[in-house]
Amino acid sequence: MNYKSILDKQRLFFETDKTKDVHFRVAQLKKLKTVLKHSEQRLYDAIYKDFKKSEFETYVTELSQIYHELNVLLKKINTWSKKKRVSTNLINLPGRSYIIPEPLGCVLVIGAWNYPYYLSLVPVVSALGAGNTVILKPSEMPSNTAKVMSEIINSNFDTEVLTVVEGGVPETTELLKNRFDKIFFTGSTSIGKIIYKAAAENLTPVTLELGGKSPAFILSDCDIQTSVKRIVWSKYLNAGQTCVAPDYLLIDQAIENLFLEALKKEIDLRHNHTEDIQENYVQIIDYKNYERLEALLDTKKLAYGGVTDRSKRYIGPTVLKDVSFEDEIMRSEIFGPILPIISFNDLDSAIQQVKNHDKPLSLYIYSKNTKSIKHILSSISFGGGMINDGVAHLSNSSLPFGGVGTSGIGNYHGKAGFDTFSHQKSIIHKNFWIEPSIKYLPFSKWKQKVLKLLIE
Repeated sequence: MNYKSILDKQRLFFETDKTKDVHFRVAQLKKLKTVLKHSEQRLYDAIYKDFKKSEFETYVTELSQIYHELNVLLKKINTWSKKKRVSTNLINLPGRSYIIPEPLGCVLVIGAWNYPYYLSLVPVVSALGAGNTVILKPSEMPSNTAKVMSEIINSNFDTEVLTVVEGGVPETTELLKNRFDKIFFTGSTSIGKIIYKAAAENLTPVTLELGGKSPAFILSDCDIQTSVKRIVWSKYLNAGQTCVAPDYLLIDQAIENLFLEALKKEIDLRHNHTEDIQENYVQIIDYKNYERLEALLDTKKLAYGGVTDRSKRYIGPTVLKDVSFEDEIMRSEIFGPILPIISFNDLDSAIQQVKNHDKPLSLYIYSKNTKSIKHILSSISFGGGMINDGVAHLSNSSLPFGGVGTSGIGNYHGKAGFDTFSHQKSIIHKNFWIEPSIKYLPFSKWKQKVLKLLIE
């Protein structure tokens, strides 16, 4: 496929300025929503074929969030697209200042496999809403979801506005040789570095949504029953294949045993191994990742679970105890249903251990102690997080979502997503009827004094 010819078509169309018309953008967003609604069963069937994701979980974690972003954009797009008046400093009076949000141009969105609809289409929604044209390259790993997205989008949208390109590393490599006006990538840190390097060749701005080891602090004053319920949900959702899942627990030694017992009971309740429960439990995406995760199952530290079935790419909810930061499982993001527990007896030492490693994408704190919560939040740099719950902060479009350091560059969702795909054009508008002589030659001491008064 000639990707340059697709991009050339999109660039020619963008230069007609049609995408700058808010009515055009609204029409594209409404069309996308209609297409998705009409194709829901096909989307459910495809993702189930890829990794046994149920309709309920697909709706809650993928489609509902896409619809939510669409609704937010459709409601706010007129306001967000308008010229915004801002104050004018003394030196530029008389005059008025304003900002014009304008689309960047032709955008490449590279999606991730773990939430293939959500992580591909939410940035597409933001890009279209901001007035850009988009080429979407979904992950090839869930091949059925990539195919269905390609079919339903390419048969309903003009290529010069939105098109889906299927393929793997060779296709992505070819795409990256072209000059885009923005690249948005979701995936691993290692691949993010490759994307960043390729973008630098054309000075293309990038947003990188990466990953990292996201800790959950469990303090001694937490509500144990509610905490374990929320941790089990957030950790084992999508079989742990979630970039913002709690990667490991840091538990105060004073409640470690009580917490572990409660954790086991909650997993038994939600994830016992009857057939109907397994029917609602997601497979590991492929055998490569299955084998990677299976190798992390340290039987000497097994506190719960460890049940595997290679034929079904199944790894049951698992808990490891007596883990240290030196263990193999703590060397990289787990991205699976294995939960290590590290105990601590000094909060400051635990905080320092987290700070000794790369900045996490997310961080969670389970506690009622306002002072301790504030201490952790102010001490550790991370992308975003929650107090007394996990993962669900992604569902609030009023919160920018993104990482920091090796966990990501830039953010999106809601207004942040619109801004990510926009340029803020800054304008000062002056009239002709007055022109102070202070800035013109000849310069003098009295002019400098006046300038100091105006500027300082």
